[in-house]
Amino acid sequence: MPGSGAQTGGQSPSPGLMQGEERGPACSQGGPGSPGAASWPPPATKLPRSMAPLPPASKPHACMSAVVIISTMAAVDVYLMELSAGAQRASVLALALTGDLCFLLVLRYVGAWAGAEARPPRHGYTMALWFLFVFTLEIKVYFIYQGYRADRRTPDPLARHTLTLLLSICIPSLYVVLVATEHLEHVAAFRRKEDLRGRLLWVVVDLLDLLEMQASLWEPQWQRLPLWAEGLTFFYCYSLLLVLPCVALGEMGLPTPPRLPLYPLLSLLAVNLATLAIRAADLLLYRDQRVSAIFMAKNLLAIALKGCTALQYHRAGAAGLGELPPGDMPCHTPRHGGMDSTSGPRFIPREF
Repeated sequence: MPGSGAQTGGQSPSPGLMQGEERGPACSQGGPGSPGAASWPPPATKLPRSMAPLPPASKPHACMSAVVIISTMAAVDVYLMELSAGAQRASVLALALTGDLCFLLVLRYVGAWAGAEARPPRHGYTMALWFLFVFTLEIKVYFIYQGYRADRRTPDPLARHTLTLLLSICIPSLYVVLVATEHLEHVAAFRRKEDLRGRLLWVVVDLLDLLEMQASLWEPQWQRLPLWAEGLTFFYCYSLLLVLPCVALGEMGLPTPPRLPLYPLLSLLAVNLATLAIRAADLLLYRDQRVSAIFMAKNLLAIALKGCTALQYHRAGAAGLGELPPGDMPCHTPRHGGMDSTSGPRFIPREF
C-alpha cells in the first residue's frame, strides 16, 4: 500500500544495502527507538581468550631477563672454577659452558612448543623459562655448596656472602621481570596494578625466605648440621623455588576465584609454617647460631595475615557469597577497558 513503507518488488533497495541483500531481523524491527529494539545495538562477538590477539612482546623486558640469566649463570660458573683445582679448571669450564648451551637449546625448543599451543604462548613460555632457569642454577649451586663443605682451607666470608647476595638479587629480579612482561605492562587500571604489585611482593618475600635458609648451608659456621639435615634443607628449598613461583604465575591472570587461591595456601603451609619449624628445630636441637630471628618474625606475621585471609574466605563461603566482587583479589581481570566494576556483595579479603 502506498505510504506503508513496505519494500515492493519494483522499488530499489534501501540505502546502505547492496542489490540482493535483505534486512536482518534486528534491522526490520527498527532502530533504537522502535518497539522491537530490545536487542539494539546487536551484541558484539567476544572471542575466546585463547583466540584473543596477544599484545606485542616488550623488547626492554626481554633484554633485561636475558641479561639477568646470562650474568647469573656466568657468575656461578666463576664460583665453580674457583673451587676446582688448577688442573681441573679447564674441564670444569668446559662442563659449565656445555650445560649453559644445553640450557639455551632446551629453552629454544620449549619456546617453539609453547608457541604452537592453543593457549596464550607467552604464559607457558614464562613458566617454562623460570623452571628451567632455577633447575639449572640450583644444580650448579649444589656443587658449589658441596665444594665449600669439602674445602679444608680457611673459609672466605666475603666470597660466600657475595654468592648469597648474588642469588638474592638475581632470582627475585628475574621473577619481577617475568611478571612485568606478562601482566603489569599490559594493565592500564591503577587499582589492578597495585593489586598485582602486592601479590608480587608476597612472592618475592617468600623467595628471599627460602634463599636465606638455603644460604645458611654454605656461609661460615661454627658447628655443622648433620649431612642428612643439610641435604634435606637444600632440596626442600630447591623444590619450593621450582614450583611456587610457577603456581603464582599461573594464578595472576585468572578471574576472581570464589575460594582461597592455591598460592596463599601453599605459602602458608610450605613456606611459613615449614620454615618456621625448621628454624626452630635448628635453634633448639643444634643450637645453630645462623638462624635468622628476623625471618622467624616474618614467618609469624605471615601466618597471622594469611590465616586471617583464609578465615575471611571461609566465612564468605558459609554466608553464601558464591562470587567475589571484582577488584577485591589481586588476580582479578578488569572488565570493560580496564575499568573495575563495584557491583555485588562487598567482601574484601585483606592479605596485606
